Amino acid sequence: MSRSSHLLKKFEDKFGCQPSLYCAPGRVNIIGDHTNYNDGFVLPAAIGFSCWVGLAPRTDRKLIIHSDNFGETIQADLDSLTPRSTGKWPDYPLGVAWAMERAGNRLRGANLYIDSDVPIGAGLSSSAAIEVAVGFALLDASHYPVDPVNLALLCQRAENEFVGARCGIMDQFTSCCGRAGHLLLLDCRSLDFQLLRLPAGVQLVICNTMVKHELGVTEYNTRRAECEEGVRRLARVLPGIRALRDLSPSVLDEHRGLLTDTIYKRCRHVVSENGRVLEASTALKTSETAALGQLMADSHRSLRDDYEVSCSELDTMVEIASRQVGVYGSRMTGGGFGGCTISLVASEHSPKFQRRVAVEYQAATGLLPDIYVCEASKGAEAMNTKDPAAEIAAETSGANKCI
Repeated sequence: MSRSSHLLKKFEDKFGCQPSLYCAPGRVNIIGDHTNYNDGFVLPAAIGFSCWVGLAPRTDRKLIIHSDNFGETIQADLDSLTPRSTGKWPDYPLGVAWAMERAGNRLRGANLYIDSDVPIGAGLSSSAAIEVAVGFALLDASHYPVDPVNLALLCQRAENEFVGARCGIMDQFTSCCGRAGHLLLLDCRSLDFQLLRLPAGVQLVICNTMVKHELGVTEYNTRRAECEEGVRRLARVLPGIRALRDLSPSVLDEHRGLLTDTIYKRCRHVVSENGRVLEASTALKTSETAALGQLMADSHRSLRDDYEVSCSELDTMVEIASRQVGVYGSRMTGGGFGGCTISLVASEHSPKFQRRVAVEYQAATGLLPDIYVCEASKGAEAMNTKDPAAEIAAETSGANKCI
C-alpha cells in the first residue's frame, strides 16, 4: 500500500470522511550549522523523509489534530490560541495556526491527521516538517495562496514565538523550497538562494548515532544569546554590524579583547563557518571533493571545540566514517548534542561504508546506528488526491464534511 493510500485509510477510519493530502520533507545540512540565526550562509538539502498531513475542513473554527506517531488526539479553538508552550508535539501545529491567524489569515476549522517518518530528535528537522506540512494544508484549505518563502517565515515565527525555540530560517525554508537533486546555498539574511548539484557519483549518507537529539530549547537559546551578546559588545566600536555575518575573521580577532573567552569562541565558530559554506559551494561547483572534505572536517572541529555542541557519540561516528574508503567528508549535522552525522560517499563504496560504520560504531559505543542513504528531494507540496470539481461540489452541498 502506498503512503498516500495508507494515510487516506487511516484518516477515514479516524474521521469518517476523505481528506486532501499534503507532505513536507525533513532536511540535512551539508555544512553551515548555527549560522542561520546569525544572518549567515547554509548549504542544506531536503531529504526523502517527510511529514504527511491529511486534512478535511470543518464548518466550525475548531482544530481536531491526531498524531499517528504519538497516538494522541488534541482539540483547539482557532479563536482562543495563545503562545503557551507545553514542550510536546501539539505546540508545532498549534503554533503554525496561531502564527497564520496573527498574520491576518482567517483559517477554517479542520480535522488533521499527522503521520511522519522523519526521525524525531535526530537533527533532521522533524519539527519543521510538521510545521510546513500543517501550514501548507491550513492555507490551502482556507483558499489562501501558498507562497513557499512566506510559509517558511510563518513557520519560523511559530517556532520562535509559540514553541519558544529561537531557530533561524534554514529548516523551514529548506522544507518549503527544496529541489530534487539539489542542495540550496541559502543566504539567511536576504533569503536569496542558489541551486547546486552534488558531483556525479556522490551520495548523501546520514548516520544516526541513536543518541536523543536533546539540544533542548534552553541550550539552543543560550548559544543564540551568546552570539547576540557578542554583536552588542562589538557594535560599540563597529556600529555598522547587525549580526556576526558582518564580521571577518581578522576584524573579530582585532577586537577579541571586548569579548569573554566563551563568547569569542562562539563568534569565531560562526564567522569561520560562514567562510566554510562559501568555500564549500565553490568546491561543489568545481567538483573539488578533497577540498569539500577538509571543510567538513574543519566544520566539525569548530562545532565541537568552539561552539561546544557535539558529544562523544557524534565525535566517534565522524572519526569512524572519515577513515572509510570512498568517503569525501563527514561531520555532525543539525543543532548537536546527539542526532546525526552527514557523510559524502562515493556511490560504489556506499554499501561497504554502511556495513563497516555500523559494525565499528556498535563496537565502540554499544549502540547500533540507523544509516540512511538519501537523495536531495523536493519541498512541500499538495498531493492532489481529490478531484477539484468534486471538492467544490461537496463544499457547496455541505457533503463530505467532518463536523
